[in-house]
Amino acid sequence: MPRRPLPRLAILAALLGSAALPAQAETLQEALAAAYRNNPTLTATRAGQRVTDETYNLQKANGLPNLGLTSTYTESAHSRPLNPLVPPRDLSSSLTLNVPVYSGGRVRNGVAGAKSRVEAGQFDVQATELSVFSQVVAAYMDVIRAQSVVALSRNNVDVLEVNLKATNNRFQVGDLTRTDVAQSESRLSIARGDLKTAEASLIDARERYIQLVGHAPVDLQPPPPLPGLPTSPDEAVESALANNPDLAAAHKVREASRYDVRVAKGQRLPTLSGFVTGAYGTDLGSTRGVPGAVDNDAVQLGARLTLPLYQGGGPAAQVRQSQAREQQAMEQETAVERDVIAQTRSLFASWQASNQVIESSRVAVDAAALSLQGVRAENTVGTRTILDILNAEQEAFISRVQLVTAQRNAYVAAFSLLAAMNRIDYAAFGIPAGDRYDPAANFDRVKGKWFDWDDDPAPQPISPRTVDSPAQNATVEDTSAP
Repeated sequence: MPRRPLPRLAILAALLGSAALPAQAETLQEALAAAYRNNPTLTATRAGQRVTDETYNLQKANGLPNLGLTSTYTESAHSRPLNPLVPPRDLSSSLTLNVPVYSGGRVRNGVAGAKSRVEAGQFDVQATELSVFSQVVAAYMDVIRAQSVVALSRNNVDVLEVNLKATNNRFQVGDLTRTDVAQSESRLSIARGDLKTAEASLIDARERYIQLVGHAPVDLQPPPPLPGLPTSPDEAVESALANNPDLAAAHKVREASRYDVRVAKGQRLPTLSGFVTGAYGTDLGSTRGVPGAVDNDAVQLGARLTLPLYQGGGPAAQVRQSQAREQQAMEQETAVERDVIAQTRSLFASWQASNQVIESSRVAVDAAALSLQGVRAENTVGTRTILDILNAEQEAFISRVQLVTAQRNAYVAAFSLLAAMNRIDYAAFGIPAGDRYDPAANFDRVKGKWFDWDDDPAPQPISPRTVDSPAQNATVEDTSAP
């Protein structure tokens, strides 16, 4: 079945008549690209994934040889030692190599569980990216909507001020009553209050934008159309269940919990290791002439088998604990699946409903404008009252606000739906393939490291602070045609 194209959501241009793009216009692609590079939630999540990557090496280290050197130097504190056979000075050193041979499967299963958690973390990084993208889109559209509402509210106040002045003039000549003046004053006061509320909402939207993107919004332009939207909720759910990264991460966590049970069961199995120890001792020439006081060295090779017989019930407790965690991971996977299904269906319904509201609101805007024009004409011949004019103006204002709100809601719901289905085209939103952060690349870089001194460079902050950004205001440039 062919997909229906999403209608272009020209938010500001449709209502305020914007024409050519300003010189410093900012697009949604630029906002998403900036957030992708500098959003602290994303950069922290990526760092957290690098932490998870190292759990693989920590588990793998349990199965690798261990080499250690121990040296001890002693010197007698008495001028004449109590035992003349004890050297006044002594230096002993031992070099020991331990090689794990068998550990009850704990190392193998620990490494496999760590690998599953690394893969779960990689899906979490992708899920966080999509979540931040959805937040940025919502903030971007909130700014556009708030700017439109402020502009409409200011225009409404201007219209009501002119209306009140005309009403007062007609009252002075006895054409209208004090009631008509009071009604006009009441509507103007309400409109001024609504304007203040709209201005506060605009400031809030701009500050939220700075929080997510890292800089103030500048001349935000209408967003691009969204391709790839589903034609039915069943299609949306099917795609989300197959591709949603949160669900994939939950499945990998459940998989890792199975390995944890095997690790716990391995506590009851024997362990086998081999060892080589080289020892050397010397009196540093402090016992010359004493029979038997000579330097000595020795090398020992052997194997060590440890068979647990009784450990106070600890291994069974660890197995039961791991089994309970596996059960927890199972239920959490089901919970995530339920959430994905409900969220996807809800977003599809919200997107569809908002599209219908857009169509209805466009009809309402045109009808309200025609109605207002007719009421004003009829008022001049005495068949309509001032209250009729005020009501018509209020309906025209409400229909326009409803339209920009529905357009905002439709786009945000549509984008969030694509994110839930994991159908966001990164390149189409300003993030080329070469700029994508690949969490698997770091794991591939570190998984083969074994040297004890192979550190990374000291970490440095990535995300810029916003403490120096100026406090936002409710200024809206006049984009109406001259």
